[in-house]
Amino acid sequence: MLIGELAAQAGTTTRALRYYEEQGLLESDRTGAGYRVYKPGAVTRVRNVRELLASGFTVEDVKSFVRYLDTDLPEVFEYSPSCADGYIVGAQRVTELEERIAALTRLRDTLVHRMPWLAARGDTADQRAASPRRVA
Repeated sequence: MLIGELAAQAGTTTRALRYYEEQGLLESDRTGAGYRVYKPGAVTRVRNVRELLASGFTVEDVKSFVRYLDTDLPEVFEYSPSCADGYIVGAQRVTELEERIAALTRLRDTLVHRMPWLAARGDTADQRAASPRRVA
């Protein structure tokens, strides 16, 4: 996937992608002609990085988190082709569910902030204070 395609799919600009790459948050390979080529998982990576930066995390915090996620863990079993296919499908499903949970959590926080009576009994004042605030 080229940089323009990635920008369109991730909903960002090529300038932002170059910035992420300069900061070490995104990796690309180069073709013989010098074009930047990204792996298929780059769309999810860009969305996650953008959301973390928008949430107020520093570039260094995001770098640490990305390095942690990229750490190779030792394999505990050998892959067979069918197992690898199942793993890919399962990983995609987990990513989709994580994105839906994050979106629903943000929606819940917004609703609780605007309508405090919707808060669950177990919510503390800190959890209510952590919800996004509306700028007047």
